[in-house]
Amino acid sequence: MSKALRDDFNARWTPQKYENFLMLLSERCGTTVGFRNSETPCFFDAEFLERTAATGEILIRQLVESADYKAVSDAALPDRYKVPNESPAPMFVQVDFGVVRDADGNNHPRLVEIQGFPSLYAYQPELCQAYIDAYELDPRLRYFFSRLNRTEYVELLRRAIVGGHHPENVVLLELHPEQQKTLCDFLVTERLLGIRPVCITKVKKEGNRLYYEEHGRSIPIHRIYNRTIVDELERKNVHPPFDWREDLAVEWAGHPNWYFRISKFSLPYLRHPSVPRTLFLDQVDQLPDDLENWVLKPLYSFAGLGVSIGPAKEEIDRIPVAERGRWVLQERVRFTPVIETPHGLTQAEIRIMYIWTDRLRPVCNIIRMGRGKMMGVDHNKNMEWVGASAALFY
Repeated sequence: MSKALRDDFNARWTPQKYENFLMLLSERCGTTVGFRNSETPCFFDAEFLERTAATGEILIRQLVESADYKAVSDAALPDRYKVPNESPAPMFVQVDFGVVRDADGNNHPRLVEIQGFPSLYAYQPELCQAYIDAYELDPRLRYFFSRLNRTEYVELLRRAIVGGHHPENVVLLELHPEQQKTLCDFLVTERLLGIRPVCITKVKKEGNRLYYEEHGRSIPIHRIYNRTIVDELERKNVHPPFDWREDLAVEWAGHPNWYFRISKFSLPYLRHPSVPRTLFLDQVDQLPDDLENWVLKPLYSFAGLGVSIGPAKEEIDRIPVAERGRWVLQERVRFTPVIETPHGLTQAEIRIMYIWTDRLRPVCNIIRMGRGKMMGVDHNKNMEWVGASAALFY
């Protein structure tokens, strides 16, 4: 951690500066952000962040470059969601680490989640820059990895999402995008790349081709930047106007199969000092005596839904035997509070965001700050100096 930057920021912080920051962020996103942004960025050492990003790359490659894992992970793909023409590697991957500190005072990343699905690739750089601009921080502070500058990052994002197509024929596909908390990201994506957010229920199908309507015109879809969460479709009983298994005449910017292949299903197969022990529930013959040190997680949920920290034995016993293969038990990562705030030391979870086009590279970061049992908003209600944030470094 950079103590000098932290001390200076805390000394100069005022509620008015925070309000100015939120207003600037809303202005740049074209909407009020639907989730809480912390009062502060986080100032991490570049060496620690680069080490964390390198660890994430090791974990991703363990999965993607293993023919054995590729075969095993076929079991993670539900038959009704097996999309043809799978890419050889995921285009977008997120690796979430908790920050823990050893007895010598050194910070280390510990894996929490890994997901082969897009994140806030357009919004997060806006958040990072808004912190710098609103709080008048040193403009030399960085937030991109892989030696990228903003222009290079946007061009990389364009190549990944739009490819060689006209932006009009590329859509950001989501369920009711105007109602999602991530609308801010969708709008910035549209501004940067010219592609529209389209609701999956509004897509039209003719033969093996897809279309969307815009001002009375039927526009063919050649490429899809998929942001649709399958478990949300199932929870809300939404049936798309196409079958995921069809050989549609579209390209995927982020093939949907990787949502399942790189997920909580992957955790038991990873081998690295940063990875906590993880077990498929149906393979646990005897539950650990110290369940308070474990986390129960459904394989396919988003935003922490269904996750139970320190589950009771009775809670686990209620899961039907036939469904236990869809759950994991993971050793609990106890984050060390490392961010100094006016409300005391606060924990941080770091998401390293990767794009894999010609090669795999880390590109940006997301921080979630919290003092609750989990880092999500629901576990940090009525708190200040918590929420979404960003790591800034030299």
